[in-house]
Order: sequence, then C-alpha cells, then structure tokens
Amino acid sequence: MTVQTAQSVNNLLKKHKIEFIDLKCIDLAGKLHHITLPVYPGIIKKLVTEGVGFDGSSYGFRKVENSDMILIPDLNTAIMDLFREAPTLSFYCHIVLTDGKHTPFSQDGRYLAAKAESLLKKYTGADKSLWGPEFEFYIFSDVDYDTRTSASYYHVKHDEEFHKNAYHAANPFDIYDDFRDEACKLLIKSGIPVKYHHHEVGERGQQEIEVTFNDLLITSDNIITAKYILFNFAREKNLHITFMPKPMYRQAGNGMHLHLYLTQNGKNAFYKKGEYGNINELGRYFIGGMLKHGPALSAFTNPSTNSYKRLVPGFEAPVALVYGQGNRASAIRIPKYVMNPEEARFEYRPPDATANPYLCLSAMLLAGIDGVVNKIDPVKEGFGPFDKNIKDEADHEDIHFLPTRLSDALNALKQDSDFLKRDGLFTDELLDQWVKIKEEEIKAIATMPHPFEYKMYFTL
Repeated sequence: MTVQTAQSVNNLLKKHKIEFIDLKCIDLAGKLHHITLPVYPGIIKKLVTEGVGFDGSSYGFRKVENSDMILIPDLNTAIMDLFREAPTLSFYCHIVLTDGKHTPFSQDGRYLAAKAESLLKKYTGADKSLWGPEFEFYIFSDVDYDTRTSASYYHVKHDEEFHKNAYHAANPFDIYDDFRDEACKLLIKSGIPVKYHHHEVGERGQQEIEVTFNDLLITSDNIITAKYILFNFAREKNLHITFMPKPMYRQAGNGMHLHLYLTQNGKNAFYKKGEYGNINELGRYFIGGMLKHGPALSAFTNPSTNSYKRLVPGFEAPVALVYGQGNRASAIRIPKYVMNPEEARFEYRPPDATANPYLCLSAMLLAGIDGVVNKIDPVKEGFGPFDKNIKDEADHEDIHFLPTRLSDALNALKQDSDFLKRDGLFTDELLDQWVKIKEEEIKAIATMPHPFEYKMYFTL
C-alpha cells in the first residue's frame, strides 16, 4: 500500500484526468456498497475533513432512529476503478460517528482489523501478521435462480465437464486458463500480487487464484477488491462466477484458505528448524488458540448456512480441529513444501468467501493471541499433530470437529466470545448484531421448502 497525502492524491487526479471519486465500504455482513462523487476543486480536502454522510441502518450497523454515519476515504487505498467508463479513483473508507470528532465506529471492520493487529506487539512480541488467501470459485456459462411463493429453483450451465481428476487440469480440458490469466493481470494492476492460478478439483468449472502475503488490513481490502474484479470481469465476458461454499451437489466446495505467520523485527516469528513443521513454541500456542476457539470462530469464518454444506465430515473437507503436516482434512495444515525459513507458516482451511474478511481475520488473530497469552499447547489439548487420514478416522474419539450448522456455530460464539473482547475489540453490540443478522438468515431458509423435499415427500 502506497502512503498517500491529499497532495499526492490531487496529483493522481490530474495525471489520470479523474472525473469521479468512488467511496467503497462493506456492510456488517460483508456486502460491498459505494457512492460516487464528481471531481471538483478541493474535493479531497473536503472528503478528508468532512466525509460523506450515509444511512448506517441500511448497512446493518444502527437502528433507523439513530443511523446517520460518515464515510471518510482512506487515501492509502487509492486505486483506479477498472470497470467504470469514466476515469474513476476508488477508495475504501473509514466509518466515523457524527459527533464532530470523527470518532471511529466500533463496528467498522477496517477499524477493527487495524486495531486487532495493533494488539500483536502487546501480547505476543510480534510486529505484524502476514496473510495469504486462496480464492476458490466456479465459472458457469449461465445461471438462473428464483424463490417465490410457488417456485424455488436454481439451474446452472457449465461448459466444463471432466470425467477424471480436474485438479491442475491442462488444455484442452481447462478452458478458462485465459480467463484466469486476464483476471490475474487485473488483480496485479490493482496492486494485488498473484502467486499462481490453476484449475481446482471441481469437475464443473472450479478455479483457484492464490495471492501473496500482506498484513491484516491490506489483505482484507484485497479480498474485497479481488471479488469485485472477478465478478465484474466475468460479467464483461458474459460468464457467471460464484464463491458460494457449496454451489453444486456432489462437487467440491469453495474455500478461502488463509496462510498465516507473524513477523518480529522483519523475521519470521514462527520458525524454528527441527521442530514439527519447523514451527516454534509461539506458533504452536497460536495454533492452539485457534483450534480451541475453532467452533466460535466458525461464526465469522463460515457465516452462511451454505458454508456447512461444504464442511461435512467424511469427505476431504477441513472439519477436524487438529493440525498436521500436509493434512488437508485437518483445520490447520502446515505445508510440507515450504523450504524458505522466512515463509514458515500454517494454513487455516475452514474459511470461505461468504465471510466479512475484516471480522474473519481479526477473529482468527484474536484466537491466536489468546493461545499465546494462555499458553494453549495444541499437543496437550489433544489437537495433534495428527498426520493420519481424517476421512478414515472420522469416528476417532479424541478428535473434535467444527460445527455442522450455522446455528451451532452461533451457539458456540455465545458461549465462547471473551477472547474476541480483548481490549474491547469486539463489542457486545457488534456480537449481538452479528448473531441477530445470522439468525434471521437461518430463519428465512428454515421456512422455505427445498426442491429436494418435493422429490422426497410430495407423493407420500
């Protein structure tokens, strides 16, 4: 992220002949919103000092009777919006209160993410966290879906249909490699370095793009930007993509695996040669905290009812609350292929892209911090290391599993939320609002007849 000042942003306006400023922000559930302003002399100064008012109740933040809030652009997030015809400079925003002091709103995900990372030094001695997300998604040639009183259906058309292993499939079977090439160019152009891309295991058009490491706030911003780019680029190509965790029956689900390590004085704070996975005591405690709080974390890492159609025991899904080297059925995997000491890390595999990334990554970080503070040893707690095939050991008495329903994840959060409240980070108001939104989603889906229920029960 390039550090910007009002003057440097004004220089960008002139250099690129910018006509519009676009202010972007996500609501509590993670949906992207924006407002656009035409450029005029002094606009940047005015936006930084006064901001733009908006209705916080429409973002799920506030009640209608007390909903006025303000967006203030974070100048350091300035990028060209690649999908607007008029030259447009885009910013992510801080959300502040209307108290005349620009007091940060405690439920603003970007504020929360920055504050979470600031706790690292205080509680672990590390300077910052570095995150590397993997984006899994499906590409369909056409999609149709609807839900109404007398109809409920979805229908997807896929131009790919493998009858063998689709993982890393090559031409002529991989028909979307050019799409991924062009999409990666757009990501790089928007300041998101790409590690690689490939066809994933799903036989009906599943793709993966993995990006390189960055700190918590920038990574969260990049997740939103990447989804924005991929959705818009697919639309330009008359294609349809989805990050839904389980868009199709009997096809691999979409995850958003997150690789993670801490740094101290510019060095990897997790590395110790010769230890299991070359992960030292600090890293083990961090892993212990995440596994101990795994059920509660699920409310933020897997916050949709569809999430739990992917997280099903007995398959390769990462549902076992254990860690191990190269074990893709465990919640935490230590990659065996990592040889560089400065990249010693682990991968948390349960998350998916229905998450609000700011809340998801912040919650994961706080769980790890709690593990360090309380010296939660994953070995002593029975979390591994576990290198067996979890799929074949699903009934093992010593293994704990993630929740199998969103309602169970929310119940776990209600019972185990103190680790999120460290230094007042996740407030009771935020947690209550999150649970309320998610319970409304559960209720809406629970009362809707499923098409498969017609097949099972209509003629009984």
